[in-house]
Amino acid sequence: MDIMSMVTSMLAAQAGNTQTQVAATILKSNADAEKSAVPTLLGAGSPSLANVGAGIGGNLNISA
Repeated sequence: MDIMSMVTSMLAAQAGNTQTQVAATILKSNADAEKSAVPTLLGAGSPSLANVGAGIGGNLNISA
C-alpha cells in the first residue's frame, strides 16, 4: 500500500466519522423536538375542570 492511498483512506475515514457525528446530532435534535411536540399535541397542560364547582366551565346560554 503506498502512502497516497493510505492518506486517502485515512481522510475518508475521518469524513465518515464527521458525517456520523453530524447525523447523530441531527437525530438527537429531532428526537428532542418530537419529545416536546407530543405533549402539546396530546393537550397536556390544558386546564382540568375536575376540581371546580358545579356549573363552572360549562356552556353559557346567552340567548335569553
